[in-house]
Amino acid sequence: MPAPTMTRKAEGAGQHRGRALDPHRDAALREATIELLAEIGYDRLTIDAVAARARSSKATIYRRWPGKAELVVDALHGLKGAPLLPDTGSLLGDLECIARGSASADNLLDAQLMMGLVSALTRDAELRRVFRERLIDPHTESLRHVFEHAVARGEVAADRNLDLLVSVYPALMLRKLLMSGEMPDAHFAQQVINDVIVPLATTPDGPSPAPTNKLGRAVARRSVVRHQES
Repeated sequence: MPAPTMTRKAEGAGQHRGRALDPHRDAALREATIELLAEIGYDRLTIDAVAARARSSKATIYRRWPGKAELVVDALHGLKGAPLLPDTGSLLGDLECIARGSASADNLLDAQLMMGLVSALTRDAELRRVFRERLIDPHTESLRHVFEHAVARGEVAADRNLDLLVSVYPALMLRKLLMSGEMPDAHFAQQVINDVIVPLATTPDGPSPAPTNKLGRAVARRSVVRHQES
């Protein structure tokens, strides 16, 4: 049996057009952007400030990115990398691969930086659009790929709500960041997978449990009576 494999999706490299640009200059600009984002936040970050920090020119930046939102999101993408497309042969194995990759990438990000960025996303429609297209949508597609393969293997029921399942992991990771002020680590990611996502995805649907308290039983009896009288 072949060893489990996982690949990264192809980088969305349509950033540069025309003649080839110096990748070392790209890296310096991304690094300057991340540094400034951590120091002063998204709202105060400017193309001028990035150019000055990287000892570059605004024209050099605009040849690579059309604006601040694209530059910031591309710099973040460079830290997080492309989403994984694991193929371990099981839902749990695939989710664990994604969790390890996500936690490893998040270790490179500053919690205050990310909290400030989340705040900016609520106010800046352009940042929100680029962030969704470059970061959120590809990782959501990767998670959907995992669940669709699990459905094909019979691990997950075909009628299970995949839109809900793919939203649970990022929602809980974001909640951890906002409530604790810390980037979620690999242990937390593993807990989310073991205790929430896998049970939610694989537990068969069944009848609701009978109420155990007096009020619950009384409400249930009245519901049965109304149903019989109708």
